[in-house]
Amino acid sequence: MKKLNSDSVHWLLEKDEKQPGVRYFALRDILGRDGREEEVRQARATVMSTGPVPEILAAQYPDGYWGKSGPGYLPKYQGTVWQVVFLAQLGADGANPEVKAGCEYALKYNTAKSCGFSMNGTSSAFIHCMAGNLAAALVDLGYEDDERLMRALEWQSRLITGEGVSGLGSKGIVGRYYSGTPGPLFACGANDGMSCAWGAIKAMLALSKMPPGKRTEQMNKAIAIGIEFLLGKDLAVADYPFAYGKRPSSSWFKFGYPVGYVTDVLQNLEVLAALGKASDPRLKNALEFILGKQDENGRWLMEYSYNGKMWVDIEEKGKPSKWVTLRALRVLKSAYPE
Repeated sequence: MKKLNSDSVHWLLEKDEKQPGVRYFALRDILGRDGREEEVRQARATVMSTGPVPEILAAQYPDGYWGKSGPGYLPKYQGTVWQVVFLAQLGADGANPEVKAGCEYALKYNTAKSCGFSMNGTSSAFIHCMAGNLAAALVDLGYEDDERLMRALEWQSRLITGEGVSGLGSKGIVGRYYSGTPGPLFACGANDGMSCAWGAIKAMLALSKMPPGKRTEQMNKAIAIGIEFLLGKDLAVADYPFAYGKRPSSSWFKFGYPVGYVTDVLQNLEVLAALGKASDPRLKNALEFILGKQDENGRWLMEYSYNGKMWVDIEEKGKPSKWVTLRALRVLKSAYPE
C-alpha cells in the first residue's frame, strides 16, 4: 500500500454489475480470501449473471462454438479460442455447461496430431502465443487434470527445450518443427525465425498456472529456460529479439484488458511473479515503470483495448481501469509483500 499514490483496493471491491469479475478477483487475489467463502462464491456467481460473461455466452452457438464452426482462432477476436481465453480472464466458472462446451469445442478442433494446440488444427499452425493463451485459460477453467491439456503442454515444453523434437527439414515425422515454430527457445516464423518474447510470455503463463506438483520434467526445464530468457533483458526496455522495425513494439508499454495476442511489460511481470521471481533484482526498472504509470488515485489507465472487436466491450479506453489496476496490484503485492 505504501507504493500506491492512494488506496485503490476499495474501488476494486465495489459491487459493479458491468465488471463483476474485478470484485471476485480482488477478494481472491488481493485480499487473499478463500474461494469457498460465501462472499467469494457470491461474487463468482455474479460474474455468471451480469456483465461481459453472459453477453459472450449469449453469442455462442448450441454446438459450443462462436463465430464459425471448426477451428476457432478466426475470426479474431470473435472465434471460439478467443472466447475461451476471454471467459477465463473475466472470471467465468468452468463448471458452467456453456463454458465447458466452449472448452470442449476448442479442445476438439484446435488440437493437432502432435497434441499441441494449433490455430487451425494442423501441427504446422502451432505458435507459442496462441497455444499458451489457450492452455492458460483451460487451467483457469478447471482442466489442469485433463490428459489433452497435459499432452499439449508437454509438447509445447519440448518445442521450447528442443528435446525429442526433429528438425524443420524432417519428413514424415509428426514430432518436428514447422515454419510457424522453426526451432527451440520460442523461435517464431512471424518473428523471422528468432525467439519471440510475446510467445515466451504466453507459454510461461500457461506453465505457471499448472500446479508445481503436476508439472513434468520437460515442463520444469521449459520454465527454467523461459525465466532466463525473459530475465535476460531489461523488462522496462523490452528489447527482446525483433525482426521488423527499429525498436520494440509500442504495445509493450500500453496496458489493457483482456490480454490477447498482444502482451506488455505488466504481463511479463505477472508471469515472472507467478513463477516465484517477483523479488529478482532484475525486475527493479520494470516495477518502477509500473508504479510510474499510476494516477494520483492509485489507478491505472486502459491504454490498449479490443473494444469493437470482441462480442462485448470492456471498460473504456483512456479512462482509469479496474482491470488494469487489478493486474498492477497483483504484481505489486508479489513484489512488495507485507
